[in-house]
Amino acid sequence: MSGEPAISVDHVSKRFRLHRDRPNSLKEALLNRRRGPEDEFWALRDVSLDVEKGSFFGLMGHNGSGKSTLLRMMAGIYPPTEGAVRTKGSISALLELGSGFHPDLTGRENIFLNGAMLGQSRRQVADALESIIDFSGLGSFIDSPVKAYSSGMVVRLGFAVAVHVDPEILLVDEVIAVGDEDFQRRCLDHIHMLRNNGTTVVLVSHSTGLMGSLCDRIAWLDHGVLQQVGDPADVIGAYLSRVTEAELIRLNEAGETSQIMEGRRGDGRVRIRSVALVGDDGGPAETASSGDPIKIRVTFEAIDTIDAPGFGLSVHHQDSGTLVAAPSTHGAGSNTGLVKPGLSFIDLDLGRVPLMPGKYHLSVWVHESNNPHLLDEWEEAALLVVVPGTSRESEGLVELGVNWGQAQPLSPT
Repeated sequence: MSGEPAISVDHVSKRFRLHRDRPNSLKEALLNRRRGPEDEFWALRDVSLDVEKGSFFGLMGHNGSGKSTLLRMMAGIYPPTEGAVRTKGSISALLELGSGFHPDLTGRENIFLNGAMLGQSRRQVADALESIIDFSGLGSFIDSPVKAYSSGMVVRLGFAVAVHVDPEILLVDEVIAVGDEDFQRRCLDHIHMLRNNGTTVVLVSHSTGLMGSLCDRIAWLDHGVLQQVGDPADVIGAYLSRVTEAELIRLNEAGETSQIMEGRRGDGRVRIRSVALVGDDGGPAETASSGDPIKIRVTFEAIDTIDAPGFGLSVHHQDSGTLVAAPSTHGAGSNTGLVKPGLSFIDLDLGRVPLMPGKYHLSVWVHESNNPHLLDEWEEAALLVVVPGTSRESEGLVELGVNWGQAQPLSPT
């Protein structure tokens, strides 16, 4: 990142006019030329932010928060009602399924059409044609009309074109979530390659895990107002806290028995009281050493007798928000036995800690044995601090414990 802004949003507001009693036909419009009353809707209010050149920037917020509107203003599709949006560099935008495609043209013809709309010459598109077709994975369907494509095929083709025109700025709105696992991985790998080559990427997504793992900075919008912009872990944490508060208010107003308090939810028949580390000697531990033995003890209180409740644990990397692992008794096929009223505990024996040094949030939940009905869940119940230990590896999030063999010559064929 150079520190120079590729996109500057300067006190931007966007107003839409909503017409009520709009005519349903041309005849009705001609017979009644009076326009119905108008309502004003401000999708954005006085938003200012900079996206540094070469950075990976995220826009997040609930549906209707204004993030997609802001992305379209960055693309030049919507003009601001107030303020200004300035960009430096060529822009490629993938904003919705099939945007810019003609349904009666084949996939191959639409590649050239879409490339021209993105400012590419026919020769430039022709040079990238085979790479685009190969990346989309459409095979022989590339010469079929786009109207015969599924939505997943359309977005794969659109994404393939958008990322192969060597954009200086790439704007992406949720489309990474479309397609199978293999295509999503290829999308992310290609975006990382573009970023390493200096492309500025702006991503809109509801996935906090994806945003935390990809973005350098995140802006959070709520009802068109910029709430926070900065480090992904800080912004995501503030956003999730607001979501929790809103859900608590909704449940209280609805009179439901589920509880959400300090990251809690469930019907309350079981209450998790503590989540703590237990060292190899059975005593409490403040930190875990990478590669060394450790247990996590979950102490809980049951109101009544529950037969074989299910337990689960999720481990998130604190800085990136990445989900590292989510083991559960159900996945392991474990029977936790009969739980009687009162205090009990259950140990999660990790054996040796497979995590690299760093800080990790631990969330724990417990549910009924034969169904997913939640008895209690405690998000970010504990912070696991992992320090260097006997682990032989030094990078990444987990230690694979790989044993390397010796190099062997290949026999000539």
